[in-house]
Amino acid sequence: MSGTLYLIPNTLGEGDALDAVLPAPVRARAATLQYYIGENAKTTRAFLKKVGTERPIQEIEIRELNVNTPAGEIDKLLAPVLAGTDAGLVSEAGCPAVADPGALLVRRAHERGVKVVPFVGPSSILLALMASGLNGQSFAFHGYLPVDAAERAKRIRDLELQSRKGKQTQIFIETPYRNRALLDTLLASCAPSTLVCVAVDLTLETETIRSHTVADWKKKPAADIHKRPAIFLILAA
Repeated sequence: MSGTLYLIPNTLGEGDALDAVLPAPVRARAATLQYYIGENAKTTRAFLKKVGTERPIQEIEIRELNVNTPAGEIDKLLAPVLAGTDAGLVSEAGCPAVADPGALLVRRAHERGVKVVPFVGPSSILLALMASGLNGQSFAFHGYLPVDAAERAKRIRDLELQSRKGKQTQIFIETPYRNRALLDTLLASCAPSTLVCVAVDLTLETETIRSHTVADWKKKPAADIHKRPAIFLILAA
């Protein structure tokens, strides 16, 4: 009989207080598992140290699954679960399998008949949407936008058009050191009436969430978002 694959949310930053972001039952289950799959073994161990484990961390098997993992390795990662061992999947992104390579493992688990159990924890995407005031009935997440400035501007105009036609919130992210460039492109490319929300450092003491029209953004002091994890959302009128 196969084990269970538990999807265990990670904290969103070093300053996160566990009690505020991870329910006690999630932490309790995480502490019992002897097999983990994460994007990076070092950060997975740091997460386990923060959560606390029933056995020494050095006795817990940790394997890596990231963007460089060959597709053929997925079955090897799942093999201990098929043999009866419960496993925990953790992500650098907060929630496993959302904007995260762990989705490949979850899909394979379903194909092999493995029980998948998602646990409650912080999702920066949903937290940003909740706090934005933008349309939460219809939304789409697009991951990263193009790095090239011209392509990024074109992509933003396309997303704004989709938002206007479908009254749909468009959500995307950026590498923290390019946050300012992305916000500048948003303000230069979108219509004055388009709503733009920037949610930074979610769940941390430095959390900042600002939601204004493009016209109002241009009237306010520049947002301090450089090198800070951020979610960007737009909704065109």
